[in-house]
Amino acid sequence: MNALENRIPPPLVMVLVAAVMWGASALSPPSGASGGLRWGLVVVFFLFAALFGAPAVRAFVKARTTIDPIHVDRASSLVTTGIYGFTRNPMYVAMTALLLSWAAYLESPWGLVGPLAFALFITRFQIGPEERAMAAKFGADFLTYKGRVRRWL
Repeated sequence: MNALENRIPPPLVMVLVAAVMWGASALSPPSGASGGLRWGLVVVFFLFAALFGAPAVRAFVKARTTIDPIHVDRASSLVTTGIYGFTRNPMYVAMTALLLSWAAYLESPWGLVGPLAFALFITRFQIGPEERAMAAKFGADFLTYKGRVRRWL
């Protein structure tokens, strides 16, 4: 199982999960949610994703550190301010919110399995290894940050 750690880029995992969600939605009847509710959820989750994702990327660019989740060892600084003061993984929160938006769009009860599967996979195979790498690279600073800020929300 360790062979999957930090091997598949999270955006690719998200796209693969979205594709499976789309396929599963064809196999199940629509949820029956009203059009207004459905589209409201699509928009809310999409905006939530933007609220977390955009500032996260900007913070990494501003800190001039890598955004590449496969090569965590290339991180040049520990970003702990802005959105990173609220969650340690705002980019993964954003991707999960995008999948929730997609699930609402698909209007399939099975669609909710996708965001959950994504979050579980990313926690095990991406976040855990990233946190070990950050602890090795930034030591006490990362451990203090980890103790102060939640992993997800």
